[in-house]
Amino acid sequence: MQIDATLLELCEKVSAASYNAIKNLVGTPEADTTLYIGADGTPTKLIDEVSESAIFQELQNDGRSMRVISEEFGEKQIGCNPEMTIIMDPLDGTHNALTGIPFYSISIAIANPCHAGINFGYVKDLVTGDVYCAEFGKGAYLNGQRVHTSKNSNLMESCISVYGYRQSVTKTANISQAIRRIRILGCISLELCYVASGKLDAFIDIRGSLRLTDVAAGKLIIEEAGGTVTDEKGCKLLLKEIFINKVYMIATNGTSHQRILEIIGR
Repeated sequence: MQIDATLLELCEKVSAASYNAIKNLVGTPEADTTLYIGADGTPTKLIDEVSESAIFQELQNDGRSMRVISEEFGEKQIGCNPEMTIIMDPLDGTHNALTGIPFYSISIAIANPCHAGINFGYVKDLVTGDVYCAEFGKGAYLNGQRVHTSKNSNLMESCISVYGYRQSVTKTANISQAIRRIRILGCISLELCYVASGKLDAFIDIRGSLRLTDVAAGKLIIEEAGGTVTDEKGCKLLLKEIFINKVYMIATNGTSHQRILEIIGR
């Protein structure tokens, strides 16, 4: 694996801090306590707060200066003259963790100080311990082994993840009729990594409320695995430095991309 070992080590320390902080809270009534409304506009649960606090402590211990954009806290600067920007979801799949459904993760994307582009992505499955990561121009990896998207181009043999069943009923119905298998697993960062590693053929979010912290790392990982990520018009997906981007996300193995765009455009 040829990616930046220093950045990978930082992400590993951060994810370990998160896991150790929440492991005894998963599936407990206490974890579901609502503390406040987070920066993304949704309720922050105790388990979210515990994960984020442990992560910030680890980042401060690291000693480097950085900007941090987090789903719960918002934006925070550690030190002066930041060397990097970290965009993270301390716990993606909170509902799964609260109810004991074993599918939740930590997602970390690293950009330059002014967030001109994501250059490193890291997602860890906090149940299995699987680590997905990528560095711009250096490929995508699962537990240190290079991964690629699937080659499936037949939609009737495809398995995809689709978010938007309430907001876009007609479009969701059109997709469901054209695809053999639909999955909604409740942890977007991991679902994107499933596309990158060929477990899913595509990920579609047509709610128009894309969370930067959920997708920043996974987007890079898919692209480095050979996949394609665009908006609903087929244009390069540009994520603004705001918590909610009012755009659709179409992330595929590449071979089925155009056909999916046509279905969504109906």
